[in-house]
Amino acid sequence: MSTAGQVIRCKAAVAWEAGKPLSVEEIEVAPPQKNEVRVKIHFTSLCHTDVYFWEAKGQNPLFPRILGHEAGGVVESVGEGVMDVEPGDHVLPIFTGECKECPHCLSEASNMCDLLRINTERGGMLHDGQTRFSKDGKPIYHFLGTSTFSEYTVVHVGQVAKINPEAPLDKVCVLSCGMSTGFGATVNVAKPKKGGSVAVFGLGAVGLAAAEGARVCEASRIIGIDLNPNRFEEAKKFGCTEFVNPKDHNKPVQEVISEMTGGGVDCSIECTGSTQAMVSAFECVHDGWGVAVLVGVPSRDDSFKTHPIHFLNERTLRGVGTR
Repeated sequence: MSTAGQVIRCKAAVAWEAGKPLSVEEIEVAPPQKNEVRVKIHFTSLCHTDVYFWEAKGQNPLFPRILGHEAGGVVESVGEGVMDVEPGDHVLPIFTGECKECPHCLSEASNMCDLLRINTERGGMLHDGQTRFSKDGKPIYHFLGTSTFSEYTVVHVGQVAKINPEAPLDKVCVLSCGMSTGFGATVNVAKPKKGGSVAVFGLGAVGLAAAEGARVCEASRIIGIDLNPNRFEEAKKFGCTEFVNPKDHNKPVQEVISEMTGGGVDCSIECTGSTQAMVSAFECVHDGWGVAVLVGVPSRDDSFKTHPIHFLNERTLRGVGTR
């Protein structure tokens, strides 16, 4: 029986307060409005960014809220004006959407859509500012425009990517955040050359994807840096050729890497959110051409400092959301 145009009652993991355990509740999910899509979530992953915002480290607290942004699902119904997808399509929710019309979307240099770029403090839908989630008549806020910790969610049509229905949703759900972020940071932003050297800070899911990107680019040395040596063996499968644990050295890790590589790596990818790792990632790249790319999300009030001479010596520092 079709549920299009009707309110759906389903279960969702609701964050009622910062840092408090999520509560599985029965909620109401309203039908999609203009340019919106309602998706039945089949699989969702837990990204560290969800934990970060659950702890309210990177935002003005906005609760109650349904977190989650890394998932795979099937379109249940669509709102007015939606032409790109239809009920039954397999999709990945995307927290960095595309309107396809703004200067960013029309540029090959950026994907920071003016309309659908990351906005961690927006709790309603763009069409009317209202939420599509509620419990007992009280609104529950959205997160990153995706809110995948719910059996059904409503997203802007520019925040879903249609995929091959034969792709297993339990596997490809990580493509909607972790894999694309790390892989894209290496391939599309750092752009290591064949035979080059790359340092990856943090060997979680994003870092492993960054290492895989370096492998695809045929980098000859891919150095994984992590405080947890148990991650090193797994990282070999994603292309890492060498490993450094900062705890094993009595000097800054950027100095260790510089000595290992004869002056620094060609590219570095920082995937931890630690400002100390950000400084190390920047200062470990080679002068004259080295590029450091920051991917990890820091706490809201964090800052770091580095000597301006590193810029004057022609090192480049770049940031990236998801690519």
